[in-house]
Amino acid sequence: MSSNIGMMDSAYFVGRNEILTWINNRLQLNLSRIEEAASGAVQCQMIDMTYPGVVPMHKVNFDAKTEYDMIQNYKVLQEVFNKLKIEKHIEVNRLIKGRPLDNLEFLQWLKRYCDSVNGGIMNENYNPVERRLKGGKERNLKGSHKSSKSLQANNLHNSASGDTAAINKNTVSKQGKTGVAAASGDVQGLSKEITDLKLSVDLLEKERDFYFAKLRDIEILCQTPEVENHPMAVAIKKILYAADAKESALDEAQEYIISQSADSDEIEEAEEN
Repeated sequence: MSSNIGMMDSAYFVGRNEILTWINNRLQLNLSRIEEAASGAVQCQMIDMTYPGVVPMHKVNFDAKTEYDMIQNYKVLQEVFNKLKIEKHIEVNRLIKGRPLDNLEFLQWLKRYCDSVNGGIMNENYNPVERRLKGGKERNLKGSHKSSKSLQANNLHNSASGDTAAINKNTVSKQGKTGVAAASGDVQGLSKEITDLKLSVDLLEKERDFYFAKLRDIEILCQTPEVENHPMAVAIKKILYAADAKESALDEAQEYIISQSADSDEIEEAEEN
């Protein structure tokens, strides 16, 4: 599949904002920069969403901060690629440096690949939050199992104080859950607002690029040797090269055309006489 995605493919012209929106909407995250996905965890879960259950999510570390931990995530991803016969070499040493361009290119490729598999349609039956928590719970359960004997010894030795602590803990836990639920609602609302703003910015950037391209075409046309000295071309360049957005640029251009037209008429009259 990857051999069909060359560097001039439209996949590599997808903007940063579109990639971030794709990740945040699919995985219910709130990334604001491409380099935040440098750990490889996001890429692992994107493949897990495309091929549900194929990625051992308990091995994926979403809290990876060191290069060693990031490399472990990319090892998981490369193993899954090999299993699925996805012919894509991962430039791990470049990605873990957190350089935006390298990570953007890889995410552009990943989006194109995932869209080619699922048609760009989100898997409604996939719960990204639950899949992430599953890995964390499995790790926590393993840790608690190893220390169960020492915990039991502590409880027997301090049974009275342990009961009191448990009551206090339950009370705090209930209060904490209420606060977390309220905060979660606020976070979701803010996340949606941020996503909407990013989409608006992305549309504005596309519109800006569209009109800039049109102005550039006009400039190139006016610089063509055959027409660059034509009064209309000169007048247009006066507007294009105006130092600021003042109305006088248009006035000067109009006056120039009128004066050139008048001079041309006088020359024609003189030639007729």
